[in-house]
Parts: sequence; C-alpha cells; structure tokens
Amino acid sequence: MPFKFEETDIKEVKIIIPKVFEDKRGYFCETYKQSDFLKNGIKEVFVQDNQSYSKKNVLRGLHYQLPPYQQGKLVRCISGEIFDVAVDIREGSETFKKWIGINLSSVNKKMIYIPPGFAHGFYTLSETATIHYKVTEEYAPEYDSAIKWNDEDIGIEWPSGEKIVSEKDRNAKSLREAKLL
Repeated sequence: MPFKFEETDIKEVKIIIPKVFEDKRGYFCETYKQSDFLKNGIKEVFVQDNQSYSKKNVLRGLHYQLPPYQQGKLVRCISGEIFDVAVDIREGSETFKKWIGINLSSVNKKMIYIPPGFAHGFYTLSETATIHYKVTEEYAPEYDSAIKWNDEDIGIEWPSGEKIVSEKDRNAKSLREAKLL
C-alpha cells in the first residue's frame, strides 16, 4: 500500500504518510489513490484542487463552509513548512471544540485529511510555504465562514511568533457567535 494512515485523537481526522520512492534522481510518491482512501474510511469524492502560497508568520483560518457546501479537505505542504489545524465544529459531537495540530512540510510529506464538519487553518513556519489541498465541495462564497483563530473556547496552541492575519480572519466571529454545522 502506498500510504500509511494514522489515527488521531479525533477519529475522523487522519494523518496520511505516502510511501516515498527515492533514488539519486529524486523521488516519487502517490499523493491520492481513491481505492486506498476508501479502504481507510475516507469515502468523500474530491471535486476541486486548490493551492495557496504564504510567507513566514502568515496565519490563515479558521475557515469552513456551511451546509449544504461543507468541505472535507486533504491538505499537504509542497514547499516549506506549516502548522496545520483541524477543529471539530459539529455541535453535539463528542469531540466538539477539540483540535488536532500537525506540522506538514515538503520534507516529511505528511498529509492531513479533514472531514466535512471541521474548521481548518494553518500557520507558516518557513520563509514561504505552498499548500496544495483537495476539497469535497466547490468553493461557495455565500456559504464561506470563519471562526477567530485565537478563540479561547477552542484554545489552539499555535507556534510562537508574529501572526500575520487577513482582515477577514481578524474580524471572524467567536465559536459562540458563529453559525455552526
């Protein structure tokens, strides 16, 4: 199998490590194979690919889309390094408000699967970083939403350093004020 699927403290969120074939020319790895993902409980169909470029200390998030356009995401860092976060915002879930954070980089090649029902954000650790992610629903601006990245009810332990945040993310609502799923 070209992937190792690791469980996290939130059973629906998975860390995925591709098998990397390296030699003196470089490397090759598969980054998605539907049959392997299905065998590991990831049934969503990915319909759009996105790429994001960020400079050091940029923090993006916590973003999500409201029903009926909730997005699942498969996130990987193709250059540089980020601290990537998934937050369970499903009211009534036994893991509501819990979060998972992991460093993704072009060196470790790890990916994170974030199912629908979760908010997503990341913080750039390297001088620059390029993120590639697949989503299970197309972007729908009228259903786009965000929660404050530093919401006290969630308590994410972001890496230290300056936080460069967009106006949209600076003005995001708290978890208590936000429309959830």
